[in-house]
Amino acid sequence: MLSALKKLFFWNYERNTWQWDLLCVAILIFIFLTPKSWFENGERRSDFRHQNQPASVVMIGPELIDNAQDKPRVEQLVRNLTGRSEVKVLDVRKVVGADGRVRAYEVDIR
Repeated sequence: MLSALKKLFFWNYERNTWQWDLLCVAILIFIFLTPKSWFENGERRSDFRHQNQPASVVMIGPELIDNAQDKPRVEQLVRNLTGRSEVKVLDVRKVVGADGRVRAYEVDIR
């Protein structure tokens, strides 16, 4: 009895035996019939809320933005360009060309 439990725990069976097939079937049953609620954790959901609303990137020409630090002005500009009623600007980055001039601004919005 002890040797059977030891074999089962350390799985010393060969690949082409009925014991191996039984283990594979047990694993498949576990994978497909286990309820998702067993693996849910309330803490994890609150940590990853930012993934519920994907961010977008909008390219804006430099002639439209006077001050990239003025986020309310940039938000208003993005609202006008995209037609969205609610826009939150997350970040504004300069796109600089090879000659050192600002070619555009990348605006991360949500």
